[in-house]
Parts: sequence; structure tokens; C-alpha cells
Amino acid sequence: MAFISKFLGWKEFVVAFFVMSFASSAPNLFVGIISAINKIPQLSFGDIMGGNLVDLTLVVAIAVLISKNGIEAGSRTVQATAIFTVVAVILPLLLVSDGLLSRADGVILIGTFLIYSFWLFAKKERFEKVYDGVSHLKISTFLKSVFLVFLGIILLFFGAEGIIKSAEFFAKTINFPIGLIGILIVGLGTALPETFFSLTSVKRGETWMILGNLMGSVVNTATLVLGIVALIYPIKIVDFSPYVIARLFIMMSVLFFFLCVHTDRKITKKEALFLLGVYIVFLICEVFFR
Repeated sequence: MAFISKFLGWKEFVVAFFVMSFASSAPNLFVGIISAINKIPQLSFGDIMGGNLVDLTLVVAIAVLISKNGIEAGSRTVQATAIFTVVAVILPLLLVSDGLLSRADGVILIGTFLIYSFWLFAKKERFEKVYDGVSHLKISTFLKSVFLVFLGIILLFFGAEGIIKSAEFFAKTINFPIGLIGILIVGLGTALPETFFSLTSVKRGETWMILGNLMGSVVNTATLVLGIVALIYPIKIVDFSPYVIARLFIMMSVLFFFLCVHTDRKITKKEALFLLGVYIVFLICEVFFR
């Protein structure tokens, strides 16, 4: 990923936001498309909401706790993207409050993603970066790096059908709403790519990549992916009662994440423990108070 950044002359955060986050969002996209085709798009909605909750609490907490000095977030681009992340997470919750995430809502979500993309690339200082020693970089190595990313995406596709079938089985066996299965189980599973990438980035000292990947995954899934799913098959939620706790904690998690990013412009280990606590309390509430 660092090689792709140098080859393109883009900031590591931007490359992680668009390249790696698209790759890590592939499971959500495949689950979304297949669930929409099978006329159970509620699973995709739950998957994305649950995955975003995991990314903003559990995954970022683990990455910060194993890092040496927390994760820096002083860049203006990072700070602005944190604001947009809040909007991206809350927007679909507002749009579905009438019980339906329609095709028109899907267009709004996709348009929101395009607005952020336009803003980011409107000025070169937001995404360009000059690296030392890039003259020797070969296009063949760049293409190899891109190929490996897309190879991983293809492999993830074949697991999506199995996820759908397993989710339907659990929903029928334990009498859980399919959307809640998405939040508690599928969302945790589809967050594994972000978790692995974050751990790898910490070990390599590429902490700028972590926030780019996590915020990119959250924004991509909550706007672009969910918008695509809604266009294929509108998401109808008749009974909101099973989602009350999850919706509350999702909004809490993104607001707490935003405050952590803006406080001293870094996420500290104490803040990471707090975010981890939010996820643990969420699980306890879902198990004992549902």
C-alpha cells in the first residue's frame, strides 16, 4: 500500500481511504448485492451498521492499544474527513426513519459519497504528497500491487453467498430478525479485513493508513454500498424495536470517535479503552436487554 502511495504521489491517508477501504468494503458490497437479489436487503443494512460500529470502536481501539504512542490525526484532511464520517453514518439512519430506504434515498447516499470525493480531489494539497526516492519505482511493481489487492477482492466474493445462507439459518434457528443478525454477527465478520490491515499497519509504523482505511470503509459502506443495495432492492424495516439499541450505539460510537480524533488531534490509549468499553457495553445491552 505504501508503494502505491509513492507511485501515485498521493498521501497515505488518501490511498488507504480509496484503495484499501474499497478492498476491505468488498465483503459488504458482495453481501449487499446478494442479499438484495435474494430480497433480504435488511441483512445488508444490519451488516453495514454493525460493521461500522465495530470499525469505530473495537478495531480502532485494538490498533491504538498495540501502537506505541496512539494514532496521530492532525492533518486537516483527516479532521475534515472525521466530520464527513459522522454525516455518512447518521444519514442512512435518518433516511430509513420512515421505515424505507428507497431508491431515491440510495441516490442521495451515492451522491453524498461523490460530494466528498469531489471535495477531496478539488485541491491538490489535500491528496498530493512528494516522496523521496521515487524515480526508481517501476510500473510493473505498481501493477503487481494493484493486482494483489483485486485478487483479494475476488476471493472475498466467493464467501459472500455462504455468509447469506449462514445468516438466514441463524435467523430462523434462534428467531432473530435478519437485520440484527447482520449487526451482531455478519458485521463483525466483514470487519476482519479492516482489523487485519490495521494490525499490519501498526507493525509497519504506517499509522496514517489506519484512519484512512477505517474512515474510508465506514464512508464507503454507509453511502456508496448501501446506496447501491437500495437501488437494487429498497430496504424496508417494518419493526424498529430490534434495532433501538444498535442505532443508539452506532450514533454514540461515531460521535465518540469524532471527539477522540479532534481531542489533541490524536487518539490516545485512554480514548481507545473508552471506545473498547463502548463496544463491550453494546454487546451486553444487546444480549441482556433486547
